[in-house]
Formats: sequence, structure tokens, C-alpha cells
Amino acid sequence: MSETVIRTVAPPPGLLASLDPLLRQWLPRQRWFAGKGRPVTGFTLVAATELLPPSARLGLYHLLVRAHQPALSARGGADRPGDCYQLLLGVREALPPRLAPALIGHLSQGPLAGRTVYEALYDTRPAELLLEALRSRARIGGLRFERDPGQEIGSGLVPRLMTVEQSNSSVVYGDTFILKLLRRIVPGTNPDLELPLALAREGCPRVPPPTAWLLADPDETGATDGTGAHGAAGAPAVSEPYVLGVLQPFVRGAADGWELALRELAKGEDFVTEARALGRTTAEVHTALARALPTVTLGRSRLRHMVAGMAERLEAAAQAVPALRPYADGLGSAYTALADLAAEGQTWTAQRVHGDLHLGQCLRSPAGGPSHAFGSGGQWSLIDFEGEPARPLAERRMPQPVVRDVAGMLRSFDYAARSADPPQPNWAVRCRAAYCSGYAETAGRDPRTDPVLLRAYETDKAVYEVLYEARHRPEWLQVPMAAVRRLAASGPG
Repeated sequence: MSETVIRTVAPPPGLLASLDPLLRQWLPRQRWFAGKGRPVTGFTLVAATELLPPSARLGLYHLLVRAHQPALSARGGADRPGDCYQLLLGVREALPPRLAPALIGHLSQGPLAGRTVYEALYDTRPAELLLEALRSRARIGGLRFERDPGQEIGSGLVPRLMTVEQSNSSVVYGDTFILKLLRRIVPGTNPDLELPLALAREGCPRVPPPTAWLLADPDETGATDGTGAHGAAGAPAVSEPYVLGVLQPFVRGAADGWELALRELAKGEDFVTEARALGRTTAEVHTALARALPTVTLGRSRLRHMVAGMAERLEAAAQAVPALRPYADGLGSAYTALADLAAEGQTWTAQRVHGDLHLGQCLRSPAGGPSHAFGSGGQWSLIDFEGEPARPLAERRMPQPVVRDVAGMLRSFDYAARSADPPQPNWAVRCRAAYCSGYAETAGRDPRTDPVLLRAYETDKAVYEVLYEARHRPEWLQVPMAAVRRLAASGPG
């Protein structure tokens, strides 16, 4: 299909200034906002595209804005350019009742004074426009809508926004496709597109293949580093595209692993069979990734750097969360043990991995349900290969030992078990064992045969969880703290 180029005019001057007071209030309340706990002191416009000119009924703007916030370590210090966020803003004279949850606020000044601004993904027409642009491979300003020519995108698919809390936003189209729009945007190759494309080339049936994707070209959008100049000081202009969204097949009738685990826990049912199957699926994806992308050997130098990073994260978390400090030495022993093995000459293989694997990133299609282009009914699939959004993109794209993903899943079983009332720690023990056994059935190697490496990665994950929960969900802090106590007291075996 030929590419469609849609010529648009730039948004009116003064738009961001008029939005500023509304966004300062609305943005920090969003689940996907990464700078919670620090005030937003201003915005820089990175890129702006008018998708629909403001009429009496509807206007639509696509914005990339950088939110300025004080540095975490600053005490009354100067602000610095912060994270860049993708916004899709609708403009109406008044919102109908169905769009009340989408309200951002009313503009009292600027070029659209008197209008109401809202989160446009709640609205059918803007969501339809995104799918049509992907179908037609449109070019709209600096936005590029690409697609796999081998996959069809039908018309007449009714969109609906998924309202569950997540670190991005997703729109489902007629139970056929799901469009994941990334919220926190960085330039470069995003693994959430890169890895599923690589797995699709390998014919891996356990990951939905990308159907289409949305990019922004910084050189055409005028994207800057937030200071008004391209790139960092003295650096060349940014040229890598921003990955803004990915459209994939929707797994109809599927439950994510977290929901399924909690349901089985509530019924008092075991999860061992599913955990074993999930272990096999994880190993299958890892094997395909090792075929598709280069692997590396982690020797003494690389391991020393990796262990240093773990130790630094532990130190920073202990400074931020006082409850962690009594266990810091015990946790640090996990990293020391790994460094000692590396010093003795032991090496490990590293490859591309999921990077943020947990039960919520796994989908279980219903047994006996309809088959899909990427797998048969009754199977597990892995989704969301973005990695931990808080980590730098370059770090998320680095090869890692596969136990990085295994440790994440082991921690997820623990989270599920401890969210039950009363907590069911033995349920987690059985699931962890079954998962590792299932992994070994496909990979030929049980992760538990490398206990020092596994303990180091599980400790690193638990430390990350402590810091996250302390900042965002204090009521959950007891869950990773239980793991901290166990890991700090355990030996390498």
C-alpha cells in the first residue's frame, strides 16, 4: 500500500503556555508519570502536530512535552530538563458526559481560550484516526505511521481505551488489535518494538508480532533536548527516531498472569501447572532471542561493572528507604559472592531478554479458544518488552543473563502470594519451583543450578521493588521487604 502524506499546519503559537497550568495539575496524577513526589515547574515543547484543526466540535493535537522538575538530590537547586511525555489532547467547546473522566481542564487564555481540553484516547474519533493513519501508512508532520505489509488492518473496528493502571496507555480495536502508546519517550531503538520484530522474524509463536508502529522523526519535528538546542551541549543534533506506539494482535479472552494467579489463590487452587507452562514459554522466548540477536560472554571486567551497578542501586535505595538499611550488608553479600566467582574466572552468557518479566506481562489464552496468527489457544504469550521504564534505554537494551527474567518472575509469584488474605508463602514456593522446572524442560538448564547469579539478580530486583513501593505504593512496601529479609539472611545456595 502506498504511503499517505497528510499536510498539516503547526499548532497555534502560545498553545503550550496556555496548557501549562492545566498540565501541571493533571500530569502528576497520571499512573504513567515518572516524576512523582517532585513539583512540575514548567514545560518545554519538544514536538507538536495538529491532527485535526479545532472546529466547533473537535480539535486534536499530538504533543511531545518535556516536564521540568527539581533534581532528586537538589535542595532548592535549579530545575533541569526532565522526562519527555507523549500527549494526545482533544479540544471541544464542552465535553459530553461520556468523556467526563477524560477532563484535563478549561482553557482561560491563549489561542483556544474558552475551550475544554481532555485526554483524547477516551474519545472514539481520535482513536479511529490513529488506526486509519496506521492502516494507510500516513505521514503527518513529523509523525510516521508504519505497518507490516503482510498483515491486514480491517476497517470498522470500534476502539475502547483500557482503563487499568499501567505505565503506558492502550486502546483495543474490536478485540482484534491493541495499540500501546508509550508515554515516557526517549530517542532510539525501543525494545518494545525491536524485540517482537526480531521474534516475529524467528517465527516465535509466544509473542504477538507487531502489525504497525508509530514513530516521530526528531529532525522533522524540531525535537530538542529541552533547552532549545538540538542534543546535549556540544553534541550533534538528535537523529534517532522516537518510538511512540506499537499495534499488535489482541489476544481475545485472555487473562493476564497476575489476574489468573490471584483468581486461583482466592479459590484456594494450585497454580503449579500454569507456572510450569509459563517457565517453558519463557525458555522458548529466550531461545528464540538468542537465535535472533547476538549473545556475549560476561567475563571478569563486565561482571565487575555489573556488580558495581547493583551495589550502587542498593546504596541509593538504602539512603532513600530507612527500612532497608538494617539489611544492606546481608543483601550486599549476594553481590560480593558473584564478584568472587567472576574473580575466579567464571563466565556467563548474556543475551537480549524481556527485561521486566512478571505475571502481568504474560497472557494466557483460554483453553479451547480461537487460535491466533501467533499461537494456538490455551497457550501463554509474553508481552511488553519495553523493560523497566525507569532505567536508561541503553541499559534496557544491554545483553543480560537469562536469570534476569527468571528472577523477575520468581519475585512476581511472591507478590501474588503475599497479596492474598492471608498471605500464602508456600504457594509461591511451589510456583517458583514449578516455573524453574518448566524452564529447564525447554532450555535444558535449570536456573537454580546457578544459585549465586540467581540470588544476585533476585536481590537486585527486590531492592528495585522496595524503592518503587516506597515512592509510589507505600502500602505494598511490606511485600518486597519480606523478600529482603529472606535474601539478606540466605547464603548463595
